[in-house]
Amino acid sequence: MSEKPVDVAVGVLMRPNGDVLLGQRPDGKPYAGYWEFPGGKVEPGEDIFHALQREFVEELGVKVISAEPWCCVEHVYEHAHVRLYFYISREWEGEPQSLEGQAFAWQGAYAVSPLLPATIPLLAWLDQVRYAGRGEAA
Repeated sequence: MSEKPVDVAVGVLMRPNGDVLLGQRPDGKPYAGYWEFPGGKVEPGEDIFHALQREFVEELGVKVISAEPWCCVEHVYEHAHVRLYFYISREWEGEPQSLEGQAFAWQGAYAVSPLLPATIPLLAWLDQVRYAGRGEAA
């Protein structure tokens, strides 16, 4: 697939205990029923952090106050070539709400299944970040 990748802002909301928020892709979208970190496409002229803030307000009614860039992953799905910019946020306002009809869950052990393929390799890395955020050795 030679098309230019679509830039996507992805947020990892992390509670003090290390739990993270995962959302389930709604019916009608590719990979419906799969779990992923929330986020969405970066609009032309928009920087990634502002795209993240906009998507979290639109999808979950949450205002992201601050977030640290974490990693960038490119993944080629059957339907799209995406470049995923992951940010970790430990500071936000509001409680997540299902504004687009999606299910969501706070997870510590990543027990939800199935996970979106681009998300799977990040879980081991995220464990290191979760422990580092609590001041413990990874």
